[in-house]
Amino acid sequence: MYVITGITGKVGGAVARALLSNNLPVRGVMRDVSKAAQWQDLGCEVAFAEMKDASALADAFNGATGVFILPPSDFDPAPGFPAARLIIDAVVQAIRCASPEKVVCLSTIGAQAEKTNLLTQRTLLEQALNALDLPVTFLRPGWFMENCALDVVSARDNGVIHSYLHPLDKAVPMIATADVGTLAAMLLQQEWQGKRIVELEGPQCVTPNDIANTFASILGRPVVAEAVERDAWEAIFRSQGHQHPLPRMRMIDGFNEEWICFEKPQAERVMGETELEVVLRALLKTAG
Repeated sequence: MYVITGITGKVGGAVARALLSNNLPVRGVMRDVSKAAQWQDLGCEVAFAEMKDASALADAFNGATGVFILPPSDFDPAPGFPAARLIIDAVVQAIRCASPEKVVCLSTIGAQAEKTNLLTQRTLLEQALNALDLPVTFLRPGWFMENCALDVVSARDNGVIHSYLHPLDKAVPMIATADVGTLAAMLLQQEWQGKRIVELEGPQCVTPNDIANTFASILGRPVVAEAVERDAWEAIFRSQGHQHPLPRMRMIDGFNEEWICFEKPQAERVMGETELEVVLRALLKTAG
């Protein structure tokens, strides 16, 4: 039995579908009862648990050949990441109680970074799971191509995308969530000992200008990228409702300053297949 947390999201759903396509048993962990039927119709078992409920998670993980851990991200974390720490503690307790054969954890590029930023939540999770006495793979993907969903309306309606990634011609490792899910499903089916790190990026790195040009190609009209100046970030994020914008700002700084990066050569490296154009076409179609 393969147990998938975050099954109702893009990555968790992709993991589950990949396993189901190979006729493998899947138990999806979710908190929303209304989303259960669609997964049960696909052949999944369903378990209900909040990610901070160690007891419910242990029940969900019971008897698992492998568990995929995808904790929810806190995009506006309070100092010290208290919400993330509650979830991490519950996940660790549940794994110790249920003793699955192995774990694949969705982490992130830059999880090894020493500077505190939004992705530190994944660093803390890796540190906690490293202390467990069972096989764990930390899957560290690059920047998700699906983050471009924030650019769709502006690109389509105004012919511009506003980029926090600077400079506009700097290439960043990016990956489609479908490729993340496919690789995670493959990793769950593998056997290994101890801890391992697997890094994942797409067919090529992507610049903000590449994103604008790809939108332009799909839409058939000009689209340009414009840099959002660093001095404006805090006011913008606070206007969007963020009470603690600094971790998000420091994450973007990390990409721009290149201290959020892959940990080669210490890690295994995998290349995804999905091109940026495929993702942007899907995002535009979804936007209507």
